Amino acid sequence: MKILDADQTRAHLNFERLVPALRDAFAGDATVPPRHVHAVEAGSDRGTVLIMPAWSDAGYLGIKTINIFPGNGARGLPGLHATYVLYDAHTGVPLAQLDGNEITAHRTAAASALGASYLSRKDASTLLVLGTGRVARLLPAAHASTRSIRKVRVWNYRPEGARALATEWRHAGWDADAVEDLAAGVRTADIVSCATLATAPLVRGEWLAPGSHLDLIGSFTPAMKEAHPSCFADARVFVDTEEAPTKAGDLLDAFAANALTPEGIQATLAQLCRGERPGRLSPSERTVFKAVGSALEDLAAATLVWQGAASEAG
Repeated sequence: MKILDADQTRAHLNFERLVPALRDAFAGDATVPPRHVHAVEAGSDRGTVLIMPAWSDAGYLGIKTINIFPGNGARGLPGLHATYVLYDAHTGVPLAQLDGNEITAHRTAAASALGASYLSRKDASTLLVLGTGRVARLLPAAHASTRSIRKVRVWNYRPEGARALATEWRHAGWDADAVEDLAAGVRTADIVSCATLATAPLVRGEWLAPGSHLDLIGSFTPAMKEAHPSCFADARVFVDTEEAPTKAGDLLDAFAANALTPEGIQATLAQLCRGERPGRLSPSERTVFKAVGSALEDLAAATLVWQGAASEAG
């Protein structure tokens, strides 16, 4: 079994290849069992362990273990840590252990961009990012692979974190700034992408401009939420998988507030990728994409890394 570290894993996950790989994966056939979710209590610390398997006819089987500890921010640590093991689906032979953090962050950002490729306006050019973690840092590059992003703004509950990330982005060539007035930042954004571990709503519906696209990719449990129920009213709502309406706190709150019904969800990402349902219908409508993540995305990313590494090895 080969061990591919963070640098080796990252090297094969550029968004120009990863976003199309996810599109092909969602349009194709794969087996994705429900994730296993376990609550962890260690003294006063609380966390969640997810075990996410998937396999496909292409001959690969992957299992990701991901640990989520929201309290890590106070320790100066990332809130998510993951490992990923890729196997031969025909024999069960282990092929490689990949850096799960890189797999998770890149596939999440890529799914965000994939959703926006169907749901944001084609002329969308201003991106507002909420959060400063692993996924948030990748969002400008991800969205720039499908839209002509010219301005990037970032907000964080710790303003100094947003300022630091904006500085990093400027050094990388982006027109980037931190915003402290979240409402004003939302009002002027074409795409609002939330990549946080928030447990209380951050974005309100009245802040969202006509024609905007709200991307919710941070929260993935009933206790987590990034958007107020008002964000879903008078918007066309899409999800990444059929799991989302049962797992996402944002959606569950919107159902409870009668701002949305399960039947009102327009399509899953697979339905969009297969052309079974339409995405954005007009430049003026508001769209919302709610993602909780899928082991299918992990498998597609891991396969891309494995094949790239094998090609380099000759």
